[in-house]
Amino acid sequence: MTERKFDIVVVGAGSAGVATAASILRRRPTLSVALVDAAQEHFYQPGWTMVGGGVFDVKVTGRPMKDVIPRGAEWIQQNVAGFEPENNSLTTIAGETIRYDLLIVAPGIKLDWGQIEGVEETLGKNGVTSNYRYDLAPYTWELVQGLKQGRALFTQPPMPIKCAGAPQKSMYLSCDHWRRSGVLDNIDVQFRNAGGVLFGVKEYVPALMSYVEKYGIDLELESKLVAVDGPGKVATFATKDGEEKVEFDMIHVVPPQVAPDFIRNSPLAAESGFVDVDQYSLRHTKYPNVFGLGDGCSAPNAKTAAAARKQAPVVAINALAVLDGKEPTAAYDGYGSCPLTVERGKIVLAEFGYGGKLMPSFPTWLIDGTKAQRLSWILKADALPWIYWNGMLKGREWLAGPGNMIAQ
Repeated sequence: MTERKFDIVVVGAGSAGVATAASILRRRPTLSVALVDAAQEHFYQPGWTMVGGGVFDVKVTGRPMKDVIPRGAEWIQQNVAGFEPENNSLTTIAGETIRYDLLIVAPGIKLDWGQIEGVEETLGKNGVTSNYRYDLAPYTWELVQGLKQGRALFTQPPMPIKCAGAPQKSMYLSCDHWRRSGVLDNIDVQFRNAGGVLFGVKEYVPALMSYVEKYGIDLELESKLVAVDGPGKVATFATKDGEEKVEFDMIHVVPPQVAPDFIRNSPLAAESGFVDVDQYSLRHTKYPNVFGLGDGCSAPNAKTAAAARKQAPVVAINALAVLDGKEPTAAYDGYGSCPLTVERGKIVLAEFGYGGKLMPSFPTWLIDGTKAQRLSWILKADALPWIYWNGMLKGREWLAGPGNMIAQ
């Protein structure tokens, strides 16, 4: 079998992997950098909420992978089978060995549909949908437009999940459409959240609760979706009082999410299954020439594209330092952002770091993230997609910066 060697190997060509490779090559274009990922398309996943709300066409959220691989990087169109960090190598499913001086692991997160009995067979039909898949987000909008009366369920599984606000975003945009169409009063809307709170950072809860009340949403906490009977239109929930069966006309399902199998079963995994990193330097806790970032790392931040945008420069700086025989100097502060689309034209812009510390990007006189505002909508709908494709994936660190400095 063939064997290749690179200065830096990046596993995963999603948001985090591409952004980090691009940031590294902007700083040091002479390095040999490989991106390992078999996917042929790259998706702007934050756009899928807008697709499900009838705001974006789904086609604008995807591009061919070959168009986003950074100039100067080699794209290895295979998936990883396993890691041998002691030997500075990994193997692909095709049996190829790839060696490296430094490894960056950005594998994303696995949607574990199998944890919900019956759901896989009925996705995309029988009123069962999810904005967590490119092919299903348009079906969400189709269902929302078609529903004039009945019951609509929106679910949220236990953490961790990517974009913890996405389950609510779908619900609010749907309710806004029904309100504008004059049918909201005919629809029983329920938010079934496996967690114990509406949102994990308390400062944003009052604004969100005002919309829960405005739309007449029945908020059910500690209610975990465990089964879906699509043809029978019945969802089963595990609650603190036991099992509960609920009939529906439409259900938006968010699947439980876990570390990808090839990470969870590797020497790189923490107990959680995710890549075991120091939460500040994003360096592996055991292997000094390995870094992890994005949804697939163990850092206790919100798993969002905004987090990856902030993490990428930190990893780029620290990876180059380690390559030069030095210690990491940049630190990630846990920043994540969740633009909560509470109605068409208004967003509650949640921005926070480790420990739920508020970390607004703009002065409150311009954007007060704890309130629903029009300017936040313009940022989400117009500015952020453009920044993603033309900035973040090109190694331009707008709204990102290199992070704080680690005390030496």
